[in-house]
Amino acid sequence: MFYTTDSNRHGMAHDPFKAIVSPRPIGWIGTRGTDGSRNLSPYSFFNIVSDQPKIVMFSSSGRKHSLKNAEETGVFTASLVSRHLVDRMNASSAAVEYGVDEFLLAGLTPKAGGVVDAPYVAEAYAALECRVTQIIQPHGLDGHASTSIMVFGEVVGIHISEEIIRDGRIDMQLARPVARMGYMDYADGGTDVFQLKRPST
Repeated sequence: MFYTTDSNRHGMAHDPFKAIVSPRPIGWIGTRGTDGSRNLSPYSFFNIVSDQPKIVMFSSSGRKHSLKNAEETGVFTASLVSRHLVDRMNASSAAVEYGVDEFLLAGLTPKAGGVVDAPYVAEAYAALECRVTQIIQPHGLDGHASTSIMVFGEVVGIHISEEIIRDGRIDMQLARPVARMGYMDYADGGTDVFQLKRPST
C-alpha cells in the first residue's frame, strides 16, 4: 500500500498514521490555573526532546486546559503512567468544564511540586517538574498553522519512587510504563524488556 497524505486515500476504516508512529509515551500533564484550580490530562503527543538541557514537550490538539494553564503560569508537571494507574489515567481524560479537578475525578492524590507551582500525581512512580521554555504552533507545507500547539518545558525537578529502583537503575519491569498505540490500543512497556548494545564502530 502507498498513498499520499494530501489525498489520504488509504482505504482503511481508520487513519493509520498514529498507529505507525507508536508506541507513544503518555505525558500525564498536571497544571494549576491562575484561579488556583487543578488540572490533570494525559497527552500521547509527548516526549523528551533534549537531554542537555533536559527538555520535554507535549502537544495540545486545540486550546485545551493544560495549554491555557501552562501559558499563564509558565509551569507544568508530567507524571509517569504505569500499568496500575491506567484506568485512573483514562478517567482523567474526560472532557469536563474548566476548573473541574481531574485529580478528584480520577481518585488521585495531588502533590504540590517542590520547585514549581503545579501538582503531580502522588501515586505515580515518577514525575517531572517543568518550566515552560517555548510554545510553538507548527505550520504545514502550505504555510497554514496546525491545529496543535506544542509546549516545551525544561525539567527542573525529578521525583522517582524508591519502589522501582533496583541496582542503581529504574527497573522498567517494575515501572511498567504505559504507551499509546494506534486507535484505542495501549501497550504495557514492562512486559517484554530486553537490552541491546549499540555497535562500537
